[in-house]
Amino acid sequence: MISRRIFTAVLLGIFSFIAIFFEGLFVLSVVVFISLGLYEFFSLIEKKGIPMYKYFGTIIGIIIPLSVYSRFELTKGWELLFLSLALVTLFILQFSRRDSTNAVLGISTTMFGILYIAWFFSFMIKLRMLPHGIAFVGCLLLVTKCADIGAFLVGVKWGRRSLIPRISPKKTIEGTLGGILFGVLAALACKMLFLPGLPIFSWLNMVLIGFSLSVLGLLGDLSESLIKRDCAAKDSSSKFPGMGGVLDVIDSLLFTAPAFYFYMNFYLSRAFSSGTSF
Repeated sequence: MISRRIFTAVLLGIFSFIAIFFEGLFVLSVVVFISLGLYEFFSLIEKKGIPMYKYFGTIIGIIIPLSVYSRFELTKGWELLFLSLALVTLFILQFSRRDSTNAVLGISTTMFGILYIAWFFSFMIKLRMLPHGIAFVGCLLLVTKCADIGAFLVGVKWGRRSLIPRISPKKTIEGTLGGILFGVLAALACKMLFLPGLPIFSWLNMVLIGFSLSVLGLLGDLSESLIKRDCAAKDSSSKFPGMGGVLDVIDSLLFTAPAFYFYMNFYLSRAFSSGTSF
């Protein structure tokens, strides 16, 4: 299992590194991961007997990253308007059903899937479109995934005390600390390797970025574990040998991508307003 996990991780890492440099390939990859992730999520929920709007939710999930990439906005805050229209459409679809059992659960869970997977993961595209976006995405992936790897390796080797056994029995306190350490070291490596010489990338800030992204990645991982536990599933699917499904691969990024985008967008906006050049 560990050898297959390492092999899959290496292949995904190589593909991600290549995709970052080619905008079209990167956007296509995000769209594919969103569509497959939504399908896995809706399939998990269907096992609980909740009527899902799987195909509508997947279509909306695909439209969101494409609209982000094309900068399509009918009005300011277009995403919120878009999501509001999606909610209204779900109610209309429910009106056409003969059975109204679990209607609220079906509508709310479909909207949750769209927000949780499609909207959150679309921030990968937003981050890529910022100035120095290639470096930022590289930093995000390296820190988040190094934290995942560190938590796994340290947990397997030295893990003794369970973190939250009712949600994820295999996650340990030792593994969590190891993941944070690996994440901080990865952030420091990013500063030396490829991040631009912006004032916000001081050594102290990189430690804070590494720590914050590692913790958020852990929360993303635990959140997906909570969903799988509720649906009585070990993995979201078996698409990636040794790692599980698409959701198992991107779960930590679902939380770190929006947070890192807002962080970088805030500081870049301040830098541009002050006339700082890059």
